[in-house]
Amino acid sequence: MRAVDTNVVVRLVVRDDLEQVRAAEQFISRGGWVSHMVLAELSWVLDVVYERSAGQVALAIDMLLNHKDLTVQDSDVVRRGLTHFRKRPALGFSDCLMLEIARKAGHLPFGTFDRSLAKLEGAELLA
Repeated sequence: MRAVDTNVVVRLVVRDDLEQVRAAEQFISRGGWVSHMVLAELSWVLDVVYERSAGQVALAIDMLLNHKDLTVQDSDVVRRGLTHFRKRPALGFSDCLMLEIARKAGHLPFGTFDRSLAKLEGAELLA
């Protein structure tokens, strides 16, 4: 399966350059793989560059999870991270995803100085 870069996924989500949208759609038409790193970068780009709300970021990630031509790395992990993010959008999707990656790998507790993130099961506040 062919992997896609963040900028390809941004075109699929934002659709602000029709020529690049067509090229992205053609590239993934035979299947495309989206890594955790691409999702983390995507959430940042949508938030900072495109000024999308947390709800819009969550919707974009959900769209990728359900896209007919895309396979998301460890979709179960991403879905759990997305659940945390929807409940606590101030945490940021990337932090929620990191916690769930650590959980799947069996490496808990997840140490953090982020007081809000430390409230999630499996995270531990380092005073």
